[in-house]
Amino acid sequence: MTRQKHTENGTLLSVTIREELWEVALDQYGYVTTADAHRLGIPTGELRKLRYRKKLIHASQGVFRFPEYPVSPRGQLMEAVLWTRDPLAVLSHDTALDVYDLSDINPNVIHVTVPKREKPIRRKTIPAEYMLHYENLRPEQRYYWEQIPCVTVETAINQEIESRQRPDLIAQAIEQAAGQGLINQDTAKRQRQRLKEAFS
Repeated sequence: MTRQKHTENGTLLSVTIREELWEVALDQYGYVTTADAHRLGIPTGELRKLRYRKKLIHASQGVFRFPEYPVSPRGQLMEAVLWTRDPLAVLSHDTALDVYDLSDINPNVIHVTVPKREKPIRRKTIPAEYMLHYENLRPEQRYYWEQIPCVTVETAINQEIESRQRPDLIAQAIEQAAGQGLINQDTAKRQRQRLKEAFS
């Protein structure tokens, strides 16, 4: 299916739905969602047609992937965020510390935080490889790591302290973050104190 699209200089250009979706997918490691299609004014039935013709792969509920885009671990992280269908979803906790490479932590699930809601996502619908957290984050607590929404370094460490994870790995993350200038010394001092109190 071909549609008319205005370019920046106002001229009309004929593009296919697949080409429109591909432009979005380039910024999302090859993934597009039903929400992306809706935003572009593309009926979600067109995604099913593209899937039927093997032009898209169904990755998870509401998430599709272009088969020609190389599969990568980063893509799996992007898929986890997109799977929530929440525009404020971010990588968090262990996963955030892992992508920032601030400790020897090696999470066996992908941690994602979404805003608190009246009806949480039903546990049985959450894929086994994801760990979902609910927290209302402020805009300044959000960041982008390699184009993927993620909590800031400071927020990730605070989440780990609150979750009472391994204190040695949290301490390592604080020192690494402070040493690299990713958090200031006052923040590092507060986090060391909070960590001490959490495990005393």
